[in-house]
Amino acid sequence: MEHRLVHAVEEALGWDGPGPLGKEFARGSIKDPDVLARLLTPPRVLDMVMRRSLANPQFRLFKGGEELHPDAYLDRQVTPRGQAIPMADMRRLGSLLREGATLVLDQSNVFDPTMEAACRAMQWWSREHVQANVYLTTNDASGFDLHWDDHDVLIVQLAGQKQWEVRGASRPVPMFRDAERNNTPSEEIVWTGTMRAGDVMHIPRGYWHAATRVGRGGGHSTHVTFGFAKRTAVSWLTWLADWSRQEEVFRHDLDRWGGPEEQQAQHSLLATAASRLIDAGDPAEFLGRREQEAPPGRHVPFLDIFGPLEAVVCVSEFPPLISEVGENVVVVAAGKRLTFTARALPGLRLLLSGHPVRLDVAARTVGAEVEALATILVEEELCASLTPELSSGYTDLVTSAGS
Repeated sequence: MEHRLVHAVEEALGWDGPGPLGKEFARGSIKDPDVLARLLTPPRVLDMVMRRSLANPQFRLFKGGEELHPDAYLDRQVTPRGQAIPMADMRRLGSLLREGATLVLDQSNVFDPTMEAACRAMQWWSREHVQANVYLTTNDASGFDLHWDDHDVLIVQLAGQKQWEVRGASRPVPMFRDAERNNTPSEEIVWTGTMRAGDVMHIPRGYWHAATRVGRGGGHSTHVTFGFAKRTAVSWLTWLADWSRQEEVFRHDLDRWGGPEEQQAQHSLLATAASRLIDAGDPAEFLGRREQEAPPGRHVPFLDIFGPLEAVVCVSEFPPLISEVGENVVVVAAGKRLTFTARALPGLRLLLSGHPVRLDVAARTVGAEVEALATILVEEELCASLTPELSSGYTDLVTSAGS
């Protein structure tokens, strides 16, 4: 999938692919300003908040460096049946933002089709799960105090300005669940400065950072943080532990009451079996299986009672694996393994490209059988019907296949 944001970020940082993710701090500026407004604007953030039932901690507000109690900006609208639904109180929210506050909306990609398509493109690019958190700060409000994240982040400044301080890691590659606490900030200052609209910044996991508008007076800042939840060697060992259940030796109880010789014999037996397990499932296999077994993204189900299938887009979390096996074509994605005849290959490559596909246009390119092929892929949930709302998330950011 070729997405304008991915290309813009690579160009801004001087990267040629996702290889530098998590390795070094980097900064740059997007040369294509139209991408920013197309991606997300401050009014669209507020519109997103207004139209949905949101709750803390996904939706949070900070003022004076302190997180506000949800009652300060959330209201419970009571239905005629007495059901209380949490909704943002837009009047109170507006007053807080006029005074100066920071609004945080985690996983904006769940609510907004443009952010959804952007995150899917980032996932296909990085082969890692990605979520987009949005931060809107007004006037001279402060942001979070100096802290570190347990994942790598790409920050895109969408509008306004914000002052940042970035420091190096005080513990190498710290984790959320770790062997030691990581509470002491590093003394190494990597960068301080102002992020302006179009600026991009990559902060590796464990780097300390803080952002604020204190002292800026009037104005605002909106940025989106794409978080990349990369797998570690701990993730690989956890996966191996799950696979160990297939071997009887690992299902036996540990010998608590046997003598030293019996316990040593069991230890030797387990160590040998564990070594075989490690050799049989290397990290590359773990990463490949993780991609292939990831369930499809959330999507609107296709119901033919509403009309025929007219356009589709691939919604697998990672690029489908398409292989020619003899006279057949095998597709592996979203926990499925599908086999097609060889003549389906052009249609599969088109439909699973990650680009929106209009079936009438595709039929002229790869043949009329593409419609039946699209129906199968939609039924198997590798593709989804391209609704007007979902289509809007790709417009001007991802070209349609065959166009």
